[in-house]
Amino acid sequence: MAEIFAPASETQRLPILALRNLVLFPGMSLPIRVGRAQSLRAIRRAREMTSAGNLPLRLIAVLQKSAELDMSLPVKPTDLYNVGVVCEIEKIKGNENEGLQLFIKGVTRVRIEDLKEETDTNGEASNLSGLAVPFENSDMGATGTDLESFDSLLATLKEATKQLVEFLPAGSDQLSALIEDIEDLEFLTYVTVANLDLPIDEKQKLLEEPSLRERATKIVSIVSRTKSELQVKSEIRDKLNTKLGKTQRDHILREQMKAIREELGDEVSESEKTDDYRKKIEDSKMPAETKKVARDELKRLESLSSQSPETHIIRNYLELLLALPWEPDAEDPIDLQKARASLESDHFGLDKVKKRILEHLATLKLRGGGRGMILLLIGPPGVGKTSLGASIAKAIGRKFVRAALGGVRDDAEIRGHRRTYIGAMPGRVIQGLKRAGSMNPVFMLDEIDKLGRGYGGDPAAALLEVLDTEQNNTFQDHYLDVPYDLSKVLFIATANSLEGIPGPLLDRMEVIDLTGYTSVEKLHIAKNHLLPKQMEEHGLKAHHIEISDEVLRTLINGYTREAGVRSLQRQLAGLLRSLAAKVVDAEQSDAVATLPLRPESKDLEDLLGPVKFDHEESLATAPAGVVTGLAWTPVGGEILFVEATSMPGNGKLTLTGQLGEVMKESVQIALTLIRSRLPQVSEQLDFEKRDFHVHVPAGAIPKDGPSAGVAMVTALTSLITGKSVNPKIAMTGEVTLRGKVTPIGGVKEKIMGAHRAGVTTVIIPRKNERDLRDVPAEVKAAVHIEFADDIADVLRIAVGLDLPPLDETTGLWGAFKESRQRNAKVSEQMSGPRRGRSAPPNA
Repeated sequence: MAEIFAPASETQRLPILALRNLVLFPGMSLPIRVGRAQSLRAIRRAREMTSAGNLPLRLIAVLQKSAELDMSLPVKPTDLYNVGVVCEIEKIKGNENEGLQLFIKGVTRVRIEDLKEETDTNGEASNLSGLAVPFENSDMGATGTDLESFDSLLATLKEATKQLVEFLPAGSDQLSALIEDIEDLEFLTYVTVANLDLPIDEKQKLLEEPSLRERATKIVSIVSRTKSELQVKSEIRDKLNTKLGKTQRDHILREQMKAIREELGDEVSESEKTDDYRKKIEDSKMPAETKKVARDELKRLESLSSQSPETHIIRNYLELLLALPWEPDAEDPIDLQKARASLESDHFGLDKVKKRILEHLATLKLRGGGRGMILLLIGPPGVGKTSLGASIAKAIGRKFVRAALGGVRDDAEIRGHRRTYIGAMPGRVIQGLKRAGSMNPVFMLDEIDKLGRGYGGDPAAALLEVLDTEQNNTFQDHYLDVPYDLSKVLFIATANSLEGIPGPLLDRMEVIDLTGYTSVEKLHIAKNHLLPKQMEEHGLKAHHIEISDEVLRTLINGYTREAGVRSLQRQLAGLLRSLAAKVVDAEQSDAVATLPLRPESKDLEDLLGPVKFDHEESLATAPAGVVTGLAWTPVGGEILFVEATSMPGNGKLTLTGQLGEVMKESVQIALTLIRSRLPQVSEQLDFEKRDFHVHVPAGAIPKDGPSAGVAMVTALTSLITGKSVNPKIAMTGEVTLRGKVTPIGGVKEKIMGAHRAGVTTVIIPRKNERDLRDVPAEVKAAVHIEFADDIADVLRIAVGLDLPPLDETTGLWGAFKESRQRNAKVSEQMSGPRRGRSAPPNA
């Protein structure tokens, strides 16, 4: 390895130049200022030692251990490190009175020995001097493999230093070229350490390091660490500059835009904006309390800078206050006849709802105004609950607004967010009233039974205040934060069932049950509403097609099974699409004479595919043990068959058909009732030697409920007596162990299902007679209704079995034959000696 520094060939004594906060390295040149008297005497001593006092002057530059030493006092030998650098003074400027400016260059590293204070000719302390002993690297004589390691260290240090230089502000290209030209590892270590921002003590330790390999390795580690720190700082600085640059750019653009608007005369000053807010606040119909809040917010806005982010929050709040309606809309005089006609034209049926709306309008007309109304429309999908809300608003001349609540899980959706949150907004109620621009609209809360409950709270609980007529006149939205009167709003909620609605919320609403449409009602709706609408959507005219009532009935009964008419609308649209293609073909092939097309029921299979639903139809004949029952489903009433049979056995009862627990109990009650209270029936069979099997088709459909009790008793009685039941007779009702027939629900749907299936007689509990007023007149005219108080009435009508009168004492219809003899025999068996044991002794 070539050496750039030629160490002193012999030891020599040189004056000491003490440095503060500065370490000089061999090969490095730098300017220093000298003002200490001791240092000035050392320079004079160096002049004396040089022939003719010419430059360069030689001294030993060494770091003092503490930077806190008093500059007016001389440095002692113990205050200096024992390793320094022989330096040459290349240039001197100034004078000793004001201080000298020196330009010095490090020559070689030395170890300082025999450090002592010198005296002048007068015997006074002059300056420090010491023996400069050459301090060579301990591994300088390396050869072979060690030289290769030095070359590797040189390359590594070069690369690390060049990477570090890239993060310097300027001059990186020149520095990189300088580093690349250095081929001496020792010189490169000195150059690198001299230019690193390191603590002064750490630089001194690197100067004192005897091993060149160790020194180079330490410097590589320091350079790598410094590079990583500078890289992180550079990334942060770049991001900050980018952000500040965008902010400054936006500010400049806004100022330019402002100047352009001022030139065009379009600029509105902040004072004009606040004056506009003030005028709108004073002209509004807000209550006095709300006006005070608005004025206070306006004062806050005036005191803030236009660049403050809070100004946007206040502006949004003031704009909401000014956009909300604060007094009810003026309404036209209420015309009940007009309202009734409007409701009838939009919806067929739904008489309960129409009646309730007209009653409310009549009350408003008599009182000259009043509170709103809160209705809950319960019914299956597709019966027109949502569209009914718009029709009600049209009928009473109010604006309509709808809020879909399905899936809402946060109470802030109802009551709003507080303005302290970023992105806060009012709840759906206040937003809806703002959209409507009315204080007394018809407000529909759709799918209220689909509300959820999450970590954000319970929206159903938040609705308690909204739907309480005693509280909602001072409703407070969290965002609005002032009372708002909701008492004039007509709230209409919709739901498919009551199960998902909490009790306190349900208690605040008037429930109106919307049952499914009958086939006759669906036919009317299809003819007068759905068909015209679908023909218009498909571009068909009256001269293109004619749809008969028979085709519509086939669509209703064979291609749909629903309580509403949504599926019917889809099937009707599918039919019209198929017919539209034929109409276009006919017009393009000059076969206009074939129009209008008149599809028949038999054509539907080709147009829409095979029939999708088969409704149960009454049987022509039925064997003993088979009875027609009635069931309620969400899509209407249906008939079902109860089949009973028996075989030799030991009294086992088998139930099939996916029966629920309540329905299984009905079969057990029926069998117990026959055995315990109907002697005329039970004595015809030995129940201990027969097994019974009761089945309710279809087995894939789950069934439950108590209303099949009378059908179970009738089926078992028919089986036991061998008397068949007329298949045109259907029955429904719950039966008790005493034989009483108790009322059930779904009477309207069940009777309509029986009528559709071809049943001519229906047996229902007498207490359900009051429910017949909901049954359409055409159905009541076609079906004979029989009423039953107890099971004797049912068996008389269905099986033709005349039971003896009920004995109120025993609770039996008749008496068991030889009952006394049988009871005596049983008692004798129970009191006699048991097999295998001796009789008990007499008392």
